[in-house]
Amino acid sequence: MASLFSTPIDQLKGVGPRRAALFQKLGVPSVGALLRFYPRAYRDWSHPQDIAAAELDRDAVIRAVVLHAPTEHRIRKGMTLYKCTAADDTGVVEITLFNNPYGAKVLVRGQTFYFRGRLTGSGRRRMMSAPDFVPVEQADAIAPVYPQTEGLSSRVIAAAVRQAIDMLPETVRDPLPEPLRNRLQLMELGDAIRAMHFPPDTDTLNRAKHRLAYEELLVLQLGLLQCRTHRRASAGLRLKRDWSADYFALLPFTPTNAQRRAVRECIADLMGPVPMSRLLQGDVGSGKTAVAAALCYCAARESIQTALMAPTEILATQHYQTLTRLFENTGLRCALLTGSTPSAQKKICRERLANGEIDVIVGTHALLSEEVQFARLGLVITDEQHRFGVAQRAALAAKGPYPHLLVMSATPIPRTLALILYGDLDLSVLDELPPGRQPVQTTAISSARRARAFRFIRSQLDEGRQAYVVCSLVEASETAPDNRKDAAGYWAELQNGELAGYTVGLLHGRMKPSEKERVMTDFAAGRTQVLVATTVIEVGVDVPNASVMLIENAERFGLSQLHQLRGRVGRGSQQAYCILISDARNDDARRRLAVMTETTDGFRIADEDLKLRGPGDFFGTRQHGLPVLRIADLSSDMDTLRQAQTDAAALLTADPELAAPELRALRAEVKRLFDGVGSLN
Repeated sequence: MASLFSTPIDQLKGVGPRRAALFQKLGVPSVGALLRFYPRAYRDWSHPQDIAAAELDRDAVIRAVVLHAPTEHRIRKGMTLYKCTAADDTGVVEITLFNNPYGAKVLVRGQTFYFRGRLTGSGRRRMMSAPDFVPVEQADAIAPVYPQTEGLSSRVIAAAVRQAIDMLPETVRDPLPEPLRNRLQLMELGDAIRAMHFPPDTDTLNRAKHRLAYEELLVLQLGLLQCRTHRRASAGLRLKRDWSADYFALLPFTPTNAQRRAVRECIADLMGPVPMSRLLQGDVGSGKTAVAAALCYCAARESIQTALMAPTEILATQHYQTLTRLFENTGLRCALLTGSTPSAQKKICRERLANGEIDVIVGTHALLSEEVQFARLGLVITDEQHRFGVAQRAALAAKGPYPHLLVMSATPIPRTLALILYGDLDLSVLDELPPGRQPVQTTAISSARRARAFRFIRSQLDEGRQAYVVCSLVEASETAPDNRKDAAGYWAELQNGELAGYTVGLLHGRMKPSEKERVMTDFAAGRTQVLVATTVIEVGVDVPNASVMLIENAERFGLSQLHQLRGRVGRGSQQAYCILISDARNDDARRRLAVMTETTDGFRIADEDLKLRGPGDFFGTRQHGLPVLRIADLSSDMDTLRQAQTDAAALLTADPELAAPELRALRAEVKRLFDGVGSLN
């Protein structure tokens, strides 16, 4: 049988060129891809309640007969209501639809429907607004709800999936070898796919999810472990001795025990026979740069070059300035290479790098240019690793003979998620803050108390401190709610209002690099008292004199992002403050803001963020550059992950290339996940 992954989606009945284009938009070009396009949710119609018995102000499913056709009510321009009543043996409910003429035509008098929605009312009167509904004769007990795009409804997708399932052979080639499947009592692949789309009951659905989540995690772990194994060639350049004591003697501060431990772990790698592959993870302000500088210093003492890559010019410049200050009297030679470096200066920098006249090069993606060559590249460090893809990391490493690799992240990642994202790396954690740092006092307020917040900011400015004001928008948008503050407009407003008489700067991502640099230099030097900015200041900007961070529309940011922004203050010895302004009333927003006021522990915040947003959104849209997980949920599938890691290690120990006939399908799935190709036979 030809691979279903090579069968175009338009081979299905009812899927012509227009719908095929819409399926393509959803990432579903073939019948095989459709079978792996799982529902995002399910509607369980199998347990309807009586109208009289259903609890008010809670979601409910009721089975009721439509008593009369919906009547139309135009309440204002652009808003039309459709109302009807439905009943069962225990009571009557009033159904209201909003701007839904199609739905109103479906609700035919005398027909019986399932309705799902929030039941409201008082006394004996019951109401349900904008419910989901389906005729009882058309309802699956548990109905799939698919990710949709305009012009392609979940119902149309479900109809196409039914055809695709009919094309499945009775026995589907299963990537999981039978002994493994039997030992773990897992469903066969074909049964699991069928049950994921159209489950007969909740228990079968859960068993299907577990089987597919296990397969997904096993395949991912196999791929990551193979990456690690394939990198285990001999290190091109190794340290002959540990120079870290000399480095620590240079520091104008006492390093934490965590920093000393991390340096010790990295030096052991640098002196080892295989290239270092390590993730350095630490909370905001935990001192990762000092650890990276230690490695740069030790490498340079033995004429080994280091490349340090950062995601933004602001952060790269700050790293360069920090290293230059640290190595001022050591003879180490540092250079900066970014997109905005003048052409003549770039040429000189590249020549010196190729001749071995630069020990440490700090830069942005400009370091990946083919023109950038090294004399003795032995150490690659990437900062804010989740902003780089795996390919970019590898491209820089390819400029040297199997160089050592350190990736750093100032975004605290739950250890469980780190195992998934960086399963091919060893892990060092900085879990201490430098002495003298005070936790940032955090308060969440409504916009009604904004004037009071600015009175406090003015008092801090009058004491010689500085402040940030962060907005989620650069400029006002017609599509954004009226209450969203935009940086450009707010900057102009504050200069003539709450902050009249103070110097106020503006910083956002649309500015030219030279403008950003000027604004940040003025703020760092104290020439600007308040910086109104977008999240461009989220990473790396270090101004110890800044004592207040005010964040407008705080509900628009994820927990980890709020924590990163808060980390821009409290860099000095004085008490610092974070003020979160939000009028949001939904439960998730309130919970996020409550967590921010309760703790400054970045790892606890990361755990909460993972629970609230799930791993798919933890870093935003695929910023980490690894394959997307469709089924596995890292907030609830940790036992499955541990089992998959154990089994992946055992399989590769027995057969490093997965070459045995019974493992060929599994090897194909590893290739499919990491290369974007696959087969389903």
